Amino acid sequence: MAARRLGVFGGTFDPPHHGHLIAATGAHEALRLDRLILVPAADPPHKQGRVGATAEQRLSMIRAAVAGDPRLEVDDRELRRQGPSYTVDTLRELRANLPEDEIFFLLGSDQFAALDHWHEPQEVVRLATLGVFARGEETSPLDGPYPGMHVPIRRIDISGTEIRRRCAAGLSIRYYVPEAVREIIEGERIY
Repeated sequence: MAARRLGVFGGTFDPPHHGHLIAATGAHEALRLDRLILVPAADPPHKQGRVGATAEQRLSMIRAAVAGDPRLEVDDRELRRQGPSYTVDTLRELRANLPEDEIFFLLGSDQFAALDHWHEPQEVVRLATLGVFARGEETSPLDGPYPGMHVPIRRIDISGTEIRRRCAAGLSIRYYVPEAVREIIEGERIY
């Protein structure tokens, strides 16, 4: 089988919103990916105790968010794994299963700046090419201690924190999240 190009986009997705989806589809196009998987983290070390929705609710929401889009898939391996969700463990599993594929690990510039504090950052960059979301027109090499490339995307200023605060205040989240996600949030009173 010929090598394919796989994008891996991890996060808490608490909740998944239009910013996540625009970044994911932008990366799919810019990097000419064959597949892009979104990997919800079960217990991210940098956010322990700060996740609002349960793992099951976040999985349900991210599946609803990407339903019907053949470019995007959800991979629940971190939710099934015990203990902290380390990116390096996910990349090792993917590399073992897909030894010929070119793997791009997608992350924001804030996460890239903190990569030194991640679990086994050198192994992360050995297992996958880093694709750092950036504003711009084309991909370009990264500056800094880790190899990779800037991935041009259209950014919209939406955060999970803002959405959770709006819910808590009784404000509308329509247009912040896909309609199917809004229905889950409001139907289950998640936030």
